[in-house]
Amino acid sequence: MLKLTDKQISEYFKRSYTAVDGLWFMKVEEIYGFDTALDIDEEVWKVMPKIQARKLKSMGGLPDGLDGLQQGLTTKLTLDGFAFKAEQSDNDRSLKITLSECPWHNIMIKAGREHLSGPVGSRICTTEYQVWAAEFGDDIKFELGDQICEGCECCALLFKA
Repeated sequence: MLKLTDKQISEYFKRSYTAVDGLWFMKVEEIYGFDTALDIDEEVWKVMPKIQARKLKSMGGLPDGLDGLQQGLTTKLTLDGFAFKAEQSDNDRSLKITLSECPWHNIMIKAGREHLSGPVGSRICTTEYQVWAAEFGDDIKFELGDQICEGCECCALLFKA
């Protein structure tokens, strides 16, 4: 057996995770078409954020509310390789996360599928981050603003309590 460092093990699993996401989408697309693949992908991303958020909540003892959401989501974004800035409003009623780099969009560009990044990103990001918000409080609402995959410089994720 190979002796791998923790970093190598992490890179192996991260690569496997991102590869399987793209591969299954492309195989479903080949058989059923893009629209059906996107419909199924959306169903997956109604569940995956629940798994991620609940795991991070239990691992870190995160509270409900915007503080817990910020801690959990910024951890997830860091692990996934996003470049971002997070800031809560002065009255602690909103959280804005500005993404300056999206690894999923970069994968789409590398795969020559940049033209599909916008439709996928708009739908999946809306679904994913709405689920994240709900996991930290029924009163937290999500709004998707600017998007890199739609030609903007950054993505704007806004959570309001």
